[in-house]
Amino acid sequence: MNLYCVQIDLLDHQKALSFAHAVDQWLGYLRDKGTISDWRMCRRKLNLASDCYKDFLIEIEVDDLAQLDRAFRLIGSDDEVAEKLHNTVHQMIGEATYGLYRPFPDSERAERMAIL
Repeated sequence: MNLYCVQIDLLDHQKALSFAHAVDQWLGYLRDKGTISDWRMCRRKLNLASDCYKDFLIEIEVDDLAQLDRAFRLIGSDDEVAEKLHNTVHQMIGEATYGLYRPFPDSERAERMAIL
């Protein structure tokens, strides 16, 4: 399992609940298409965070990089539903940062570490 993490600040005029609904529609569609395994969204609590953290955190689970590649390919395809759902979310975002994470230590690294 890998985590594609996105931190997001909305544009000033966007509503958090509308954004949450749009994200649910979009990522639910990706999950139904099998291009992601699962996802969750969190919102900063009590504005307690350093300056580098955004208001929303979305964690998207993918089994492997091939599944993540299928998600990106779906976004770039001629799928009108995917385009509409993606654009609805994307138009609400003011700023976003991304990162791809994996469990650590993973089984491959643990094997190498055991040999040492």
